Amino acid sequence: MPRHDMLQNLGEVTAPPISHAHFSIGDVVRHRLFEFRGVIFDVDPVFANSEEWYQAIPEEVRPSKDQPFYHLLAENGEQSYVAYVSQQNLVPDESREPVDHPAISGIFTAYEDGRYQLRREHRH
Repeated sequence: MPRHDMLQNLGEVTAPPISHAHFSIGDVVRHRLFEFRGVIFDVDPVFANSEEWYQAIPEEVRPSKDQPFYHLLAENGEQSYVAYVSQQNLVPDESREPVDHPAISGIFTAYEDGRYQLRREHRH
């Protein structure tokens, strides 16, 4: 069978939607709805957490899965923690203040010009 006939028999393959990350590792961001901020230490191009975690988000504020999701070393007025947040729920932090999280020194070296510099050993 000629190659073009074989390809027609396979059907059309559709690529997943391409979404572009608006933020980078080291950026300091704020949550759009909730009172916390953090520094980005990893980015997933699309949702990559458990379905149980996703379903626990109230439906009226549940974000779409087909967008970047960010891992943050986060802080609020009471505690430091790790957060997983959709792109649609993040905005740049305009305070220019460093984030107070105990894990920062293990991932980043310096805070300069409103963002953190990734340690050399964590770069790919």
